[in-house]
Amino acid sequence: MLQAKNCILNLPTGTVDYIRFGSGQKLLVMLPGVGDGLKTVKGMAIPFALLYRSMARDFTVYVFSRRRILSQGMTTRDMAEDLNSAMDALGLSAASVVGVSQGGMIAQWLAIDHPDKVEKLVLTVTLSRPNATIQDVISRWLEMSDHDDYKGIMLDTAERSYSEKRLKQARLEYRLLGSIGKPGSLDRFRIQAASCVTHDTYDLLNRITCPTMVIGGKEDKIVTGQASVEMAERIPDCALYMYDGLGHGLYEEAPDFLKRISDFCKQNKKREE
Repeated sequence: MLQAKNCILNLPTGTVDYIRFGSGQKLLVMLPGVGDGLKTVKGMAIPFALLYRSMARDFTVYVFSRRRILSQGMTTRDMAEDLNSAMDALGLSAASVVGVSQGGMIAQWLAIDHPDKVEKLVLTVTLSRPNATIQDVISRWLEMSDHDDYKGIMLDTAERSYSEKRLKQARLEYRLLGSIGKPGSLDRFRIQAASCVTHDTYDLLNRITCPTMVIGGKEDKIVTGQASVEMAERIPDCALYMYDGLGHGLYEEAPDFLKRISDFCKQNKKREE
């Protein structure tokens, strides 16, 4: 049922790592957050498939990284164009698209500029325009990356993402693991992180016409919970679900997160009741 595969796609703009798993008739595209700048999905087909195995029966799932080599100054809209090209190359359209954090920013542009590609849209812990919180966070991460402080980026991300219960475990893991998994260069991360503070679809959200659900955490210390609320207010007929007591890492902590997405993407109704 899992049928997990690690794949590579060579586009005119560069090489893209992606994974594919599942055997369902419905198509689901997932876009990870800015952590993709530290590690692509290369070689991660089996771990992803096991983590999201509850979706493998109903969906054929594609998880796309950004291309391996990013150009300086690339925007989230540029990254959405790469995604559109990848979907064209693979013959994918009318997919349910789930974007997490920066992945949600890219998903917004895909739905705005290429509505044929997006049948359903799920925007998780993301934003439509910069705010003071994301500007402060990205500034700190960029400063750390300038000092090659990979461990610092990981620890700071954990501190801002998880509930106190999950954070105790994360702190221990990161301190023990140290620099395991550190990429040879943080340039790719810097480009992706910088694109988050120039992202702005706020005045164009009314162009998103597909059924959309926004999921946010009321304790989000990276993009803020308010960012989710204001997106849902501007996207036509948009469902909104806010988790109490959870923040940016809710997609790892909320036990019903995957079911909530799956139910929304499978239903024929315009919005979640």
